Amino acid sequence: MPDRSKDWLRQAERDLEQASDSHHSARFEWSCFAAHQAAEKAIKALHLNRGQEAWGHGLAKIIRELPAEVSAPEDFLDMAHILDGYYIPSRYPNGHTEGAPFEHYGRKQSEEAVTYARTIVEFVRAQMAEREGS
Repeated sequence: MPDRSKDWLRQAERDLEQASDSHHSARFEWSCFAAHQAAEKAIKALHLNRGQEAWGHGLAKIIRELPAEVSAPEDFLDMAHILDGYYIPSRYPNGHTEGAPFEHYGRKQSEEAVTYARTIVEFVRAQMAEREGS
């Protein structure tokens, strides 16, 4: 299996840019979703970088499945649980009891989501660079 980890990381970085752009455009629901996507693709890049694949969209799950040699920061699972909450309901009207998704997300959620995704992407970038340097 060829190592496509850099491709996944590059797309994660682009998704993070989209999350930030959506935040600045006050499209907070899209910002939250794009932040989730950035974090997901980054963690999957790290899996590929370590010679394994991760399946599914649950960040907490794929973080727990990282190889033992990867020591994710203690608060990553908390960040992942928050970002996981944006995967479906930020896009679909039936994700909430009433109202369109954009009515349920605001600036604070979006800021937090972008910050968490950025933290995860930067961690993955550093882990991959460190491995490449050794």
